[in-house]
Amino acid sequence: MLRLPDDWVWDSWLADDGERYHLFFLRAPRWLGEPHLRHTAARIGHATSSDLVSWEVCADALAPVAGRWDDLALWTGSVARGDDGVWRLYYSALSTARGLGVLDQRIGMAESDDLFTWRRAGDRPLIAPDPRWYVTLDVGASDTWRDPFVFKDPAGDGWHMLITARAAGAPRFFDGVVGHARSADMVTWEVQPPNCRPGAAGFGELEVSQVRVVDGRPLLVFTCHPDQQSADQVTAFGRFCTWSVAGDSLTGPWDLCDARPFRAEPTLCAAPLVRRRDGDWVLLGFRNVEPDAPARLEIVDPIPVAVRDGELIDLR
Repeated sequence: MLRLPDDWVWDSWLADDGERYHLFFLRAPRWLGEPHLRHTAARIGHATSSDLVSWEVCADALAPVAGRWDDLALWTGSVARGDDGVWRLYYSALSTARGLGVLDQRIGMAESDDLFTWRRAGDRPLIAPDPRWYVTLDVGASDTWRDPFVFKDPAGDGWHMLITARAAGAPRFFDGVVGHARSADMVTWEVQPPNCRPGAAGFGELEVSQVRVVDGRPLLVFTCHPDQQSADQVTAFGRFCTWSVAGDSLTGPWDLCDARPFRAEPTLCAAPLVRRRDGDWVLLGFRNVEPDAPARLEIVDPIPVAVRDGELIDLR
């Protein structure tokens, strides 16, 4: 478990350098008092572990910098290592420039040679939503454009980025989509249409999407809080936060109508699906227990899981 006495800890993602697991996570000071205030005070923390249970907290990976486009708060992302050996941290960010707070979401990138010291790449957002496909604000930003997850194309044809986005023109609570972008070099990105069909399932947001191959089967895992789901879907399945859907390829397209909840932990959110070095799979994440027990914002111990009939199941 990763719990900090002075900070709340919530969304997290992981990189493995072959010797240590590196956990990157959102943190904000508990002295703020109200947990919802953490969203505009977040920075990216860093901890390492050999077993995913005991964590050594390191210096923060990245924090907002005054005068930049990402000067308010930093949010969830992913880390990938390029063919050039450089680690790249893709992150979400908020700016104070227009006073929109959490509604003006953008995506940036930083680079590192060792996963400890990070340098920002560029002085502007990395990629903006295309209004042909995605909900936007007036200057290329969006109130739902975050959580970049980057992975290498299975056929070796560059890189893919999955993004939490909403489809332009789709009904609310049916407009959540897996945004998509492609790159040849991990630096210059081109926005693509969503790689799932909007309006087919009752998801208003697909947060922190990730793709993995588990037992030879491609799997998409994402978070959608019940408050961001259609009433019919909540009635059909119950109130669950972590969802998964099996597919034919890591690059999609994904049929969200086949998505199923992780029933063992209804409140588990932002749950990285991690392969341990022994080959077994586990979920991390935090339990979204607001407003009942906000002081318990912390990363849980690994939850062993497997995939059966396209659905994540708990092996505890």
